[in-house]
Amino acid sequence: MTDRVTLPFGDGSLELKRDNMAKFASGSVLASWGGTGLLATAVIGKQPREGVDFFPLMVDYEERLYAAGKISGSRFIKREGRPSDRAILTARLVDRPIRPLFPKEFRNDVQVIITVLSYDSEHQPDIIAINAASAALMLSGAPFAGPVGAARVGLIDGALVVNPSDSQMEKSSLNIVVAGTADKVMMLEAGASEVP
Repeated sequence: MTDRVTLPFGDGSLELKRDNMAKFASGSVLASWGGTGLLATAVIGKQPREGVDFFPLMVDYEERLYAAGKISGSRFIKREGRPSDRAILTARLVDRPIRPLFPKEFRNDVQVIITVLSYDSEHQPDIIAINAASAALMLSGAPFAGPVGAARVGLIDGALVVNPSDSQMEKSSLNIVVAGTADKVMMLEAGASEVP
């Protein structure tokens, strides 16, 4: 990956930029679409974890109030609480397409952390998170058979719209998230009204 890649994406462009801020991460990427931006980092353990018979992948998706320009209302709560249901579901959305692309016998700890830095209320960060996590893993040196690309598809006035904005999604009767490699579909997630 070059230091910066810009791709057409929905009503604008998706920018993926190699990041030097997270110096101790194995791979890190700053991603932005419109006014929404996030940092995706991947850290790979040096040695296999002993005594485990599973792949120890952890995906953490963090939404901060400052990303939307909000300040917590309570003067007593001064720390982040547990992740919201939406953050947990987004972490799972990121996990599903990347987990099968590691070798079955791989036992090194892999941690992917996605932190939303800004949210413009028009461009959802979940699809950006999948693409940025994949780019961070590609930079990490892990045995990852990616990259993975992801897109959301909506149906608005009978026309399919790829990567619609939030205001367009309010009018959509279909919400499909597709993620895959160049030759395989890794994940489909859909929600829809009755579609003719």
